[in-house]
Amino acid sequence: MNGSVLTLDFAETADREEFRRAVVAGLSGSPRAIPARFLYDARGSALFDEICELPEYYLTRTETMILQQRAGEIGRRAGPGCALVEFGSGSSVKSRLLIDALPALALYAPIDISREHLDATAARLRRDYPGLRVEPVCADFMGPVPPIDHAARRLGFFPGSTIGNLEPAEATAFLRNARQLLGDDGALVLGVDLKKNPQRLHDAYNDSAGVTAAFTLNLLRRMNRELHATFDLAGFAHEAFYNPVEGRIEIYFRSLRDQSVMVAGRRFDFAEGERVHTEYSYKYDAAGIDALARSGGFCIARTWTDPARLFAVVYLEADRQFSEPE
Repeated sequence: MNGSVLTLDFAETADREEFRRAVVAGLSGSPRAIPARFLYDARGSALFDEICELPEYYLTRTETMILQQRAGEIGRRAGPGCALVEFGSGSSVKSRLLIDALPALALYAPIDISREHLDATAARLRRDYPGLRVEPVCADFMGPVPPIDHAARRLGFFPGSTIGNLEPAEATAFLRNARQLLGDDGALVLGVDLKKNPQRLHDAYNDSAGVTAAFTLNLLRRMNRELHATFDLAGFAHEAFYNPVEGRIEIYFRSLRDQSVMVAGRRFDFAEGERVHTEYSYKYDAAGIDALARSGGFCIARTWTDPARLFAVVYLEADRQFSEPE
């Protein structure tokens, strides 16, 4: 029998108020920025699933290939009867590879900020795995997450190089929170995009079909719909490029002309060429992954990559000697 649904989300009006506050603060700041988590409304989540299928976007198919090849080994390392906790669960396609490989899996707990997307994912998993206890958690995994109600060893899963969307300090904070949630016996399977030819990176975030651009500009649609904004989508463009100094992809929406926009009853002026930051995607090398893991209270037990070394799947184990700095 499936367990009850755990929720930490606010009512719809409270969610919209959080969105309003974040947008107004972000557009009032300098430089302007809106947190990436607000890209993932229902349409944004669906567009991201489309991005994952694009030929330029190697990340998903490469990570999936590694997981297909190594899921059995991950299952052996995790052991029987563990609880699988997925941070930032999207469509949970990759998680099925682990669900199938983990012996006598006791519980699957996906965590996602998009309740609609999460509920659809949970319904599909309950249909396809009727004997599996599924307890979705609607929450921002960067904030408080309730304890997972299960005594078994916990295996965290953070795929898709989502860790790269976090600033280094945020990535460390996430890993420390995950370390606490997963416990001293816990482990974490982490997907990490590796540093590589800048053109390959550029193409992955500027696809020829324009799906990534639609994903970025969907944020404007959401503001128009939920905050009574007046963004003219034809007056803004998606912009993404690799910053080699910082080792990251930077993503913005850019104003194509001088214009004024009303958002939540306030007027915001945009100069031609002005950008609003929406997302970073940090890329790592082996030394960077090791340093990040140690800062978050984990040790690298195993790393798997593809032959071209585009992507890495890393098995982290909790460092029992770790204590957070005062």
